[in-house]
Amino acid sequence: MGSARAPYQAPALVVEGADVVIVGYFSAKQKDFAAHMDSAAAEMAAHGARVVGRLVQRRGVSDGGVKKMALPYSSRTLISYGKVREVAAACERTHADAAVFLTPLTGRQRRVLTAVLGCRAVSLAEALTVH
Repeated sequence: MGSARAPYQAPALVVEGADVVIVGYFSAKQKDFAAHMDSAAAEMAAHGARVVGRLVQRRGVSDGGVKKMALPYSSRTLISYGKVREVAAACERTHADAAVFLTPLTGRQRRVLTAVLGCRAVSLAEALTVH
């Protein structure tokens, strides 16, 4: 029998010196989303990253309303397809090294977003745990 291969893991994002676009996904009920975005930007800057863009996806005002407010728009990308295109354009325009999502990403979401965005897609927690 052949040996089992370990699952592929992308190299860790080196935060120091990286240009990053921060992406927030928030419920429409969450009124303090700007403070969360500011906090994430400050954390990334404290670790040596340059925040070159910020985008926010709000959920709950339309397209299913309150019942769907806490759910991702897409199991593949977390955010809506239109917002993915906006993030991709921001990443390309700013030559970002990574898109840092405030919301945790599944392995599938990371892979799909990385492929679509043209740069690494990671969660804030992942980005900050790598030294």
